[in-house]
Amino acid sequence: MKLEADCGKCAALCCVAPAFAKSSDFAIDKPAGRPCPNLRADFRCGIHEHLDRSGFHGCVVFDCFGAGQHVTQGTFGGRDWRSNPEIAGPMFAALPVMRALHELLWLIEEALKLGEAERVHEKLRRLRDRTERMTEGDLMSVDVVTHREKVNRTLSRASELARAGTAKADHRGADLIGRRLRGRDLRGANLRGALLIGADLREADLRRADFTGADLRGADLRAADLRGALFLTASQLRSAYSDDSQ
Repeated sequence: MKLEADCGKCAALCCVAPAFAKSSDFAIDKPAGRPCPNLRADFRCGIHEHLDRSGFHGCVVFDCFGAGQHVTQGTFGGRDWRSNPEIAGPMFAALPVMRALHELLWLIEEALKLGEAERVHEKLRRLRDRTERMTEGDLMSVDVVTHREKVNRTLSRASELARAGTAKADHRGADLIGRRLRGRDLRGANLRGALLIGADLREADLRRADFTGADLRGADLRAADLRGALFLTASQLRSAYSDDSQ
């Protein structure tokens, strides 16, 4: 299963289904289910090449993990909400559920790459198989919250095994907004769900740190050592200020 977005196979669901609130991430307010005014008739973005300059940084950092094309091509058999307006509501409702399942699949696949976590690999494979079956079934009957909790318990165990022997500072769910953490030794730190918005992490040692669900918007990661960082998504990196973003 492809866990990367392929916008050419999607009916621009992320440009229609969610609501936008005017903020530093979105230049406009947009209610759920209404197409973004920048969306063209061919389902392409009219300002894709200059989203940031136009005030749509939220679009730059969004990642559906391949859920959009799965809903469009799989769940709805290649149909789209414009040609078939009767499926618009169900299609838009399916996107967040599918995205949540695809994100879990991505996290599971990342955990299966961790040699130190081999003792939970079999359990992870069973969870992966169950999650994949959910993506092919009735999405509206999926209890995402309960399933996520089950998966996260095993992912947390995999993370603990991978971080064993490192510093392991526990900042899980911590409010670290704007904190000065430059040059800090954060090897193996638990940063699951941490708020790191605008944090100064320049030159910090973040090897084997767990970034599951961490909010890195505007965080400064220049010269930070991210080798072997756990569960760090491309979307999180795009939301931060790093050497690659200069």
